[in-house]
Amino acid sequence: MKIDKQQGAGVDQAPVSPLVFRLDPRSGVPTYLQLVHQVEHALRLGYLRRGDQLPRVKDVVAALAINPNTVLKAYRDLERKGLAAARPGQGTFVRAAPRTVDAEELAALRDSLLSGWLAEAAAAGLDEEGISALFMSALRDFRDGGGAAARPRGSARGRPGRGESVA
Repeated sequence: MKIDKQQGAGVDQAPVSPLVFRLDPRSGVPTYLQLVHQVEHALRLGYLRRGDQLPRVKDVVAALAINPNTVLKAYRDLERKGLAAARPGQGTFVRAAPRTVDAEELAALRDSLLSGWLAEAAAAGLDEEGISALFMSALRDFRDGGGAAARPRGSARGRPGRGESVA
């Protein structure tokens, strides 16, 4: 996902959305869901705020060479979730955003993740998929255990027990 924080369009120009969609055809995730997830991530990270305009359907269609109904389906899904609202003749705008951490704290957390855990995982020889699988497993354990004191399921050594998977 690319975020362009261009502020204010000129008088003769259409409003500029701060969001530029990117698609990963190899992900296996339906196109409309990729668009929905990118908007949700941009909201959580503070790149989009209440009142911001989402990219116009015709602009997304032109940029990504996808069917307009795909974009409309994504925007309807965002409306159903209460995150966006269509304004006839104007576009689709962010209606609500989940509670987020301020930008400075997010940047510090991201930097510590990059220079700490991710660097160690890469040095240990994990590729992107391995890092993602390990992270998601730890996140599930964190969520299931209720926080920082969560231990991996299974034996005391942190290995998965019978019938449990790592990822």
